[in-house]
Amino acid sequence: MAAKADAPAAPAAAHGTTNPPMAAAGAAAAPAKKGGAIKQWIPALAAVILAPALSFAVAEYVLLPHMAKKLASVKVGETAEEHEAPAAEAKEEGKGHGEKGKEGKEGGGNPATYEFQNLVVNLAGTMGTRYLKTTFIVTGTDAKIKETFEAQKAKLTDITLNVLSSLSLADLEEPGAKNVLREKLVLAYNQALGKKIAEQVYFSDFVVQ
Repeated sequence: MAAKADAPAAPAAAHGTTNPPMAAAGAAAAPAKKGGAIKQWIPALAAVILAPALSFAVAEYVLLPHMAKKLASVKVGETAEEHEAPAAEAKEEGKGHGEKGKEGKEGGGNPATYEFQNLVVNLAGTMGTRYLKTTFIVTGTDAKIKETFEAQKAKLTDITLNVLSSLSLADLEEPGAKNVLREKLVLAYNQALGKKIAEQVYFSDFVVQ
């Protein structure tokens, strides 16, 4: 009786020994499946991670140096043009001054001036006891003022003597007497010539005796 009771236990024991290897195989297959899935995502992850780095490298070492070089060349070109323009203008201006200087030299001095030298007149109200001796230059806006005054020298000299001899000793002692005299002479010359040719008078000698 005891031997028969023990006999059915053998298949159970045998069944129990076959289950653990199958469970182990299933457990090993699960990690293998997960590992394969991770390997499939590696290229995508690498692309996501490396794309910004590659973009930065291209911008830093390729695009930016190229743009900087181009901008530098443009700036150098503009600077050269900026320097060339003033240089050309200065050259033209210098040429103009040189031509003007040459004209002045050939004309025997500044053509826009005329000089009255050593004019002597008796002062009004002094009975011939006091006189004025003066030398002055007349300047004007007309470049041909010298030619104009030379052509009418006698007339303009007479006008000058009349203006000077009309002055009294008291007139010359007034503050700003020379400025008043300048205005009178300029007005008289322009009226006699019929146009505004004289502009200013500068005294180089002015003596009252």
